[in-house]
Amino acid sequence: MSRLQVVSGKGGTGKTTVAAALALALATEGKRALLVEVEGRQGIAQLFETEALPYEERKIAVAPGGGEVYALAIDAELALLDYLQMFYKLGSAGRALKKLGAIDFATTIAPGVRDVLLTGKACEAVRRKDKQGRFVYDYVVMDAPPTGRITRFLNVNDEVAGLAKVGPIHNQAQAVMRVLKSRETAVHLVTLLEEMPVQETVDGIAELRTARLPVGRVVVNMVRPQVLDAAGLELVRETPRTALARSLSGAGLGGARRGGHAERLVDPLLAQAGEYAERYALEQEQRAVLGELGLPTHELPLLAEGMDLAGLYELATELRKQGIA
Repeated sequence: MSRLQVVSGKGGTGKTTVAAALALALATEGKRALLVEVEGRQGIAQLFETEALPYEERKIAVAPGGGEVYALAIDAELALLDYLQMFYKLGSAGRALKKLGAIDFATTIAPGVRDVLLTGKACEAVRRKDKQGRFVYDYVVMDAPPTGRITRFLNVNDEVAGLAKVGPIHNQAQAVMRVLKSRETAVHLVTLLEEMPVQETVDGIAELRTARLPVGRVVVNMVRPQVLDAAGLELVRETPRTALARSLSGAGLGGARRGGHAERLVDPLLAQAGEYAERYALEQEQRAVLGELGLPTHELPLLAEGMDLAGLYELATELRKQGIA
């Protein structure tokens, strides 16, 4: 199992939810996982029903079996200050630069600097060891940018390494890419059984493979329960209206005669079945497209009660059942 788990997906697919559930699943049975946010949306804090995350690693949940989940919202400006202190020992001079706005300017304008800092901080957490030489975190899970930007986000260190031939920046970029392009990393894409998210997933995987970044799994999120299978839908289509009315009447839903309550229910039920059949066919088409990718694919259910902390633990349990963690 890769120690850096990167989770991306088209906006609206629930990638932050999947990343949080994955962190809980990986931390089960006494493990320790760090859940990293890089977009500044504080989505992790909302999911775990806690206050906004600061720029420090903070314990936010206990996983089944005594494991722990920590979280970190990486701030690019503060990460740059850390970097300047680590390599150039600027100390108070670095803080003065921040007050003057130079830090914000660098992370906003300088090509790739922000992404280098964000990925670098996550990779540092992956490599970090305690005094006994053990990894501080068993797993690091990154709630990464959307699919359309994920390859550029992860691969930007190569570009920086090409610009800086020597020195700390070059070494930092090379160290980050050694982690991101190794077996220590897996990039998972979250999608829905809809045409646009699936197509973006297909395109994203192609880009990741071209960049030689390690593709992990596909997670299909918010899958609606199957009410009727193909055989059941065919039976509905072939059954005469009068027979359906008699069946409804036999179930105690009124008389089957013309104009009776059961007879009036037939058309709305057939219309609903038709809508379900259309959606079922479209979802099967998208499953087939995902199947052609040749990657492990997992499906998470649409939770009837909506997403809350209990639902997050439910999804984590489902991920473990499916062997993703």
